[in-house]
Amino acid sequence: MTKTEKVSFTISTLRELYPTIPIPLEHKDPYTLLIAVLMSAQSTDVRVNQITPLLFEKADNPFDMVKMSIAEIREIIKPVGLSPMKSKGIHGLSEILIKKYNGEVPQEIELLKELPAVGHKTASVVVSQAFGIPAFPVDTHIHRLMYRWGFSNGKNVVQTEKDAKRLFPKELWNDLHLQIIWYGRDYSPARGWDLDKDIITRTIGRKSVIDEYLRKKKTR
Repeated sequence: MTKTEKVSFTISTLRELYPTIPIPLEHKDPYTLLIAVLMSAQSTDVRVNQITPLLFEKADNPFDMVKMSIAEIREIIKPVGLSPMKSKGIHGLSEILIKKYNGEVPQEIELLKELPAVGHKTASVVVSQAFGIPAFPVDTHIHRLMYRWGFSNGKNVVQTEKDAKRLFPKELWNDLHLQIIWYGRDYSPARGWDLDKDIITRTIGRKSVIDEYLRKKKTR
């Protein structure tokens, strides 16, 4: 298969598996999505989705959020981990949204990255899922699969994002980044990986990755 054929196979397979794409983090607007994505750092979507309703019951907008203290926010979000940093970020960005943007979440990645505790990936998720602006946020699943599929060298997420944007049509970025995440969770996880279930890697995957998988399987 040529690289173009591999990309086409990947896109068509993901479309077949995920014609309707579930949204990983529950939210109702750009602000609640921003907070949920911030909270998901080094945590799981399942855990975040358990905690955000408790937080949003008290404050689901920046005006109500700044009425809470950092300590109060931290107490609620402790189960997601990194609560000292995340609670300061949530309170701090809420203050800035009120002062600079009348409580609205900006739609530009660079403006979002100026907010406390908001990095490139978080900003990319927000513009993609909240505003429909093409972006390709790279999480651990996408980073792993882009390497397994031979689409990137796996050195860092910055390069992986560049490679994804170069290979995949821009109009598909927002769907594809979510489809790849779900595929990674369902068919090509980091642990407990079963190549027989992983049709994309089995069909187009990097030879060295497949050979290593088969070698380890023989020694089990």
